[in-house]
Amino acid sequence: MRAQVLVLAKEPVPGRVKTRLCPPCTPEQAAALAYAAIEDTLDAVDGSSARRRTLVADGVLRPRTRWRLVPQSAGDLDVRLAHAFSRTAAPATATLLIGMDTPQATPALLDEAAKAVEDADAALGLAEDGGWWALTLRDPAHAELLRGIPTSRPDTGERTLRRLRATGLSVVDLPVLRDVDTAADAVEVAQQCPDGRFAAAVAKCLG
Repeated sequence: MRAQVLVLAKEPVPGRVKTRLCPPCTPEQAAALAYAAIEDTLDAVDGSSARRRTLVADGVLRPRTRWRLVPQSAGDLDVRLAHAFSRTAAPATATLLIGMDTPQATPALLDEAAKAVEDADAALGLAEDGGWWALTLRDPAHAELLRGIPTSRPDTGERTLRRLRATGLSVVDLPVLRDVDTAADAVEVAQQCPDGRFAAAVAKCLG
């Protein structure tokens, strides 16, 4: 089955992104870390075998060559997630959605997440903070199940998993990753991807 990758990202405007990094970061430094995380994530997708690549943007973001740009919808995150899947759905194409908070994700890991639905309906990667960092759906229409699930909670990931399985979908567990929310997260994640832009930005801002 063919697969596409969506990256859900917010324009790295100081004071609008990664506010939990402040302090110790300044708003400008937090925005620099967000920008680096986005770029590393896009690098990982470019290195993967994804057939299509889409940047689902909140604010002004410039897509790379061979990428298309889709604006995020209005509404809470659960609504925006469901809309991202439905807006980009293509026939016979599985969809993998990731965010901008896991720059340590590698091309191989993204390929694993995409290929997981060759034998399952969905694949979900939980995050250490209780959310999730990746969701692959064989049929993007199933993203409507995300509506109404509270986000940014310690049980968001588990609620999502239960919702998927309660409707009869088979779900593959992907590796658990750490999101970048706090300065401690940023330092830990940077150690997992030492050669990327994010690690360089962390060294500059938090070193």
